[in-house]
Amino acid sequence: MQQAEIGIIGGSGLYSMPGLTDIRETNLQTPFGDPSEAYVLGTLEGRKVAFLARHGRGHRILPSELNFRANIHGMKQLGVERILSISAVGSLKEEHKPTDFVVPDQFIDRTFHRISTFFGDGVVAHVGFGDPVCAEVANAFTKSCQENGVVGKNGGTYVCMEGPQFSTKAESNLYRSWGADLIGMTNLQEAKLAREAEICYATLAMVTDYDCWHPNHDSVTVEQIIKVLTTNADNAARVVKKAVALLPRERKCKCGSALQHAILTDSAKIPAATRQKLSLLLDKYLGPGQEAK
Repeated sequence: MQQAEIGIIGGSGLYSMPGLTDIRETNLQTPFGDPSEAYVLGTLEGRKVAFLARHGRGHRILPSELNFRANIHGMKQLGVERILSISAVGSLKEEHKPTDFVVPDQFIDRTFHRISTFFGDGVVAHVGFGDPVCAEVANAFTKSCQENGVVGKNGGTYVCMEGPQFSTKAESNLYRSWGADLIGMTNLQEAKLAREAEICYATLAMVTDYDCWHPNHDSVTVEQIIKVLTTNADNAARVVKKAVALLPRERKCKCGSALQHAILTDSAKIPAATRQKLSLLLDKYLGPGQEAK
């Protein structure tokens, strides 16, 4: 039975979801290890929701330490069809000011320590990722920003860096020369894995400050950043709540069939252990001893 239809992944500054009712928690085990935290299940705007604190309560998990596969697999176990991600980011353009929200539609991968796929170990699948964000979820975010009186720009490129250190000025200026808009440390792996799991995904990127390219970057104080984080978290909670209400009940996007033509391996050749490990993803398309349908 579907326990949640919409997943919310809270980033820096948003460790719980205001407005949830009928709350209960569940700890899930996955074939890929433990998720970041217990999933908080409840009702928001009449929809069944699962909330996950990306970095754990108390913000104790580094971006490079996040078990992205477990986090997304857990959402799939709960029956989630759409994920609304919230993330703190740095701005690479003057036009994206602190407290602004951006809903990026492209990513650039600058990570090198992370596993970004469920596949391998005897099974090969290549999902399309030219458009890495679900337009239905992105549109709900931007429309919600408008209705809440929050600056919310639709579109832009998010550079996902390894961290945990921030960029050098040379790196920051390189990304700016590429035309990138935002920089963060978490969202690309989530987007890739959500696509493999046939879950819609989009990010509400909350600008906390300008990256180090900006001439005033060094004058920003910790107090100023905390103030922006607090404002962003309050605004994000309102935007997410309305976005949940705005999401159509039925999906009309292609995210839900991303694996239909992506599995290349003859099912008879998939090792039994791998077949079992990936049953949540493969059972829809593969029968015992059959090729992909």
